[in-house]
Amino acid sequence: MIGTWLREATVASYLLTVARLWLGYQWLMAGWHKVAGEFSAAGFLRGAIANSQGERPLVQAWWATFLENFALPNAALFEFMVAWGEVLVGIGLIVGAFSVLAVFFGMLMNFSFLLSGAISVNPQMILLSFILLSGGRNTGILGLDRWIMPFLRARLPVLRNQAVTSG
Repeated sequence: MIGTWLREATVASYLLTVARLWLGYQWLMAGWHKVAGEFSAAGFLRGAIANSQGERPLVQAWWATFLENFALPNAALFEFMVAWGEVLVGIGLIVGAFSVLAVFFGMLMNFSFLLSGAISVNPQMILLSFILLSGGRNTGILGLDRWIMPFLRARLPVLRNQAVTSG
């Protein structure tokens, strides 16, 4: 019932737009501070790895192994991906372009931060992201998705089938 309302109601599209704009602003500002300032992922990664030790570790061992063996040796790549990923997610949400995809990648980053032991605003952002994902195409209908998605559906057969099944 609520899911249908989120996906179909005009009032829901306005509420989803407000939520999308707020979330987009949060992502854009977080990313911009990293792009424009001094951002080093290495210290954060080392801290997350250290938090996998002890009686009650904040970081699970399997995630710490990934961070130690892949992320830390490639910290420069992760710095680039996180900073610009946050900026792009923010822009996508603010202008309403590829909104559902932007929400998905934002959630992916939120979960990565949570797995690394950083609580902060990540749970609130994930909760809001679930609501935005539940809104489906209504999430970006008051944005560029209003024109982008029909254009893509007309040219990509895989999206054409999705448009028929989702209304």
